[in-house]
Amino acid sequence: MSHSIAEAAAATDLTPDTLRYYERDGLMLRPVDRSATGHRRYSEADLTWIQLLTCLRGTGMPIREVRRYAELVRAGDGNELARLDLLRSHRARVLAQLAEVQEHLGAIDRKIGIYTEKIDTDRDRGLDLERAPSA
Repeated sequence: MSHSIAEAAAATDLTPDTLRYYERDGLMLRPVDRSATGHRRYSEADLTWIQLLTCLRGTGMPIREVRRYAELVRAGDGNELARLDLLRSHRARVLAQLAEVQEHLGAIDRKIGIYTEKIDTDRDRGLDLERAPSA
């Protein structure tokens, strides 16, 4: 089964412009098939690959690394170690980013706790926060 660019865009939650960019920038595994009238026809394999591209980009992999990964996959068997190295390196960066985000989330949670405690304390004292005089 093949999909038009509009159908592929809807299936992948990307814009047609993004799909064209992926093709133009060498990120696809193979050239996207064309109909007799020249319209792009995306296969199920194309959509699966685009979902992986979306995952890699969504986790912050730079385009140059995505392109390198696509080149390795296109080259076929024999470079699995290079693919693995690239993915492991990216995974380590993603884990570091997650740890940093967790740390920042902890700081936000602490601030929320401080404000919640203050509001609850003021409410317990019977203060009307809407009418309390400003300092």
